[in-house]
Amino acid sequence: MLLALAFAAVTGLAVGSFLNVVVHRLPRGGTLNHPGSHCPSCGHPVRKRDNVPVVSWLLLRGRCRDCAHPISPRYPVLELVTAVLWVAVVAAKWDDPAAIALGIVLVTLMVAVVPIDLEHRLILNKLTYPAAILALVIGIALDPGGVPEQLIAAFAAGGFFLLAALAYPAGMGLGDVKLAFVMGLYLGRAVAPAVFVALIVGVLAGVVVMARLGRERGRRTQVPFGPFLALGSVLALFTGDELVDAYLQTF
Repeated sequence: MLLALAFAAVTGLAVGSFLNVVVHRLPRGGTLNHPGSHCPSCGHPVRKRDNVPVVSWLLLRGRCRDCAHPISPRYPVLELVTAVLWVAVVAAKWDDPAAIALGIVLVTLMVAVVPIDLEHRLILNKLTYPAAILALVIGIALDPGGVPEQLIAAFAAGGFFLLAALAYPAGMGLGDVKLAFVMGLYLGRAVAPAVFVALIVGVLAGVVVMARLGRERGRRTQVPFGPFLALGSVLALFTGDELVDAYLQTF
């Protein structure tokens, strides 16, 4: 298990480095394979020794080697967060290969979704569509008996947010609807507490915004909902089934 956790950590760092490319390029219409990694300020290609996750950023003190332009701390943060989540999934789902595969893809998706939605107010189809297909492929290959639950949860979560989007288009986008659908494919019945957490935290965030900006200005301020869905997803991934069981046993 220690070897598996170490492998998850190293692979998570590498995947996190790739997610930085995804986060920077996809919302801007760029491609992921061309050009190679380069400084966004001076355009100089990043040397291999300067492309080691986290370590290179620290050694360079957060600056480009060629032009000394600051490199956002988002880069090492995304790498570290991805690695930590990969390790957590492997440790928590150790005896369930299907759960490990689904969990790793889910947290990887959410690490990409959050910064893009925060910066661009977008949840990209280029992320949600492949993730939906991959969830079904994993389910069919590793746990075919769980596929009906995946589909029911997906349509329930997606349908719930679709109704919200139709009722209040200014407050809920179709990107959120699609992300909720994908969450159902990965979480199954645990999508229920994920949605609950997202709604509660989203409401609290709205209250804070209105408290700081005033009621009228706060109501006009757009707050991306993707990060709240991501938070609910990650919490539900590790505790969702237990919460559902506790609810069913109580009520």
